[in-house]
Amino acid sequence: DVLLMQGAPDDIAEFAADYACVPLASRDISIPNPRQATIALSVMLLAVITAAFGVLSAAVAFALGVLAFMVLRVVPLRAIYEAIDWPVIVLLGALIPVAGAMSTSGAADLLARVLMENIAQGHPVIVLTLLLVVTMTLSDFMNNAATAAVMCPIALSAASQLGVSPDALLMAVAIGASCSFLTPIGHQNNTLILSPGGFRFGDYWQLGLPLEILVVLVSVPLLLLFWPL
Repeated sequence: DVLLMQGAPDDIAEFAADYACVPLASRDISIPNPRQATIALSVMLLAVITAAFGVLSAAVAFALGVLAFMVLRVVPLRAIYEAIDWPVIVLLGALIPVAGAMSTSGAADLLARVLMENIAQGHPVIVLTLLLVVTMTLSDFMNNAATAAVMCPIALSAASQLGVSPDALLMAVAIGASCSFLTPIGHQNNTLILSPGGFRFGDYWQLGLPLEILVVLVSVPLLLLFWPL
């Protein structure tokens, strides 16, 4: 296998010697301008603090932080533009109206009714488990925010029809959308290690499937404990 490591050169060399690893390539990380790095860190901390204490919303705080980066020329405008994941932006822009349409048109109610009557048979715990599993499956192939946008109306409708609190069902959607382990496209961290690690598409499910099963087994009892139906 291939390990992607970051650390001090002496520590990496010592690790390689102790565990009989063969260094294949190195990638130097340098800070070209310490002053700009200090400014960037200060702006980031200011954005985090203002968002954490409720002075500004997170979206506004971090948007102003990016604007400050551009004004202070910490990051070139072209680099910021190129760093934006436009396919994700377009996907979210397309799916958020879909989620709204599902809620207003009654599609979410229909899907929730099918889920409860034909599969879960009106049992809230089974509905909770199915929502978690379906959301996890979708997030393996879709952006997690887009998956949550699609599944939240279904969770709200299911809670309304069952006459239970929606908190546990919405948390199941949140957890499921954050646990995409089966594919390299489910999350950017999965994609990041694909090439350096020499992995293939099919390698992910071998460890990802047991992880997702473990998430379901642990999450359902904890959700019922902290957010009772």
